[in-house]
Amino acid sequence: MNKSELIEALAAEKGLTYKKAEEVVNIVFDSMSSAMIRNERIEIRGFGSFVVKDYKSYTGRNPKTGEPIEVKPKKLPFFKVGKELKERVDGK
Repeated sequence: MNKSELIEALAAEKGLTYKKAEEVVNIVFDSMSSAMIRNERIEIRGFGSFVVKDYKSYTGRNPKTGEPIEVKPKKLPFFKVGKELKERVDGK
């Protein structure tokens, strides 16, 4: 499912116009993005949690030339699936 399919499903389920459903989905995604930018944890019970992990710098290798390169520190979003969702997907 992609974003537009999610919007269509929300519009159909709740009887909203496509434009209103799109606004709701965008508000949710923008709020989640803003929280992660502020380094906050997002937990949706029964679904999972989103956290931002910090990765330190390290020396890597250029796969083409094999020469060492310095990889800068970075932050990446990480999703951990919740127990209920894991069990639903697994068919339990």
